[in-house]
Amino acid sequence: MFFSIIIPLYNRPQEIDELLDTLTRQTYKAFEVLVIEDGSVNKADYIVNKYSEKLDLHYFEKANEGQGFTRNFGFERAKGDYFVIFDSDCLIPENYLEVVNRSLNANWLDAYGGPDGAHESFTPIQKAISYAMTSPFTTGGIRGNKKAIGQFHPRSFNMGVSRKVWEKVGGFIITRLGEDIEYSIRIHASGFKIGLIPEAIVYHKRRTDFVKFFKQLHFFGRARINIYKFFPSQLKAVHFFPALVTLGLLFTVIANLFAWRIAALCNILLAVYILLIFFHALVKNKSLKIAILSIAAAFIQLTAYGLGFMQDFWKRVILKRS
Repeated sequence: MFFSIIIPLYNRPQEIDELLDTLTRQTYKAFEVLVIEDGSVNKADYIVNKYSEKLDLHYFEKANEGQGFTRNFGFERAKGDYFVIFDSDCLIPENYLEVVNRSLNANWLDAYGGPDGAHESFTPIQKAISYAMTSPFTTGGIRGNKKAIGQFHPRSFNMGVSRKVWEKVGGFIITRLGEDIEYSIRIHASGFKIGLIPEAIVYHKRRTDFVKFFKQLHFFGRARINIYKFFPSQLKAVHFFPALVTLGLLFTVIANLFAWRIAALCNILLAVYILLIFFHALVKNKSLKIAILSIAAAFIQLTAYGLGFMQDFWKRVILKRS
């Protein structure tokens, strides 16, 4: 099977350097790489040129449209039997394509997704963020997991679709704000088989500090409401969890100021939750520093997502603004 790896890029030359370097080490060699510069000011052409003799590499520049439509640009030019999508801030294990090829031959999937994890080279903050995005004590526990709730929806940092899917379903119809989930739902609706390949892991850097992480998760919260506007049935009870946690934290603060008896119970529940996160992160990462940072990352994930979710729920669902 011949794979086309499609990578949208926007002002991140250092990231694409590291990603392409990992692709040179793939044990499975039947693939091409398409890097699409999405209207970047800080271009990566000089970086990409370094790999022109090491990879079957194609570099394109286009006007800025966002990651969804940039992936469509890549689909239109790809030669592969199967299209693989990565975010530019990923590192790819050397056996990734070998794992995917073997899995698809054994159990065919028209589209797949894989989990993400933290690479040993990541900073403590990046590892804490990775923990928050994959932990069973946050909404990360329902992503990249065999026990995911409802239909499995691959995420675009680690996602593959067959050429047949592209030919029948087309590409992304929204370019951001949950574009990968919307695409997955349409693939499901067209009768194609989608599944998780648990061993097809990538190392996803996400954000390098908590401020950027907050902004990203606030965006994700808004994206969930955007998906709801397309597919109301896809809004599940679990998606309200970050908003409930956010409101619960606000209630705890107010209770500590005005109702100390109620506050005592809230504080106990909060302490238990913090301890669960701390010890679970400590066992997973074997680092006291990362365990402490994971507490902050978990609460940033939940509150940022919760605030973005409530913001657009109020504006787009309650007030019915576009």
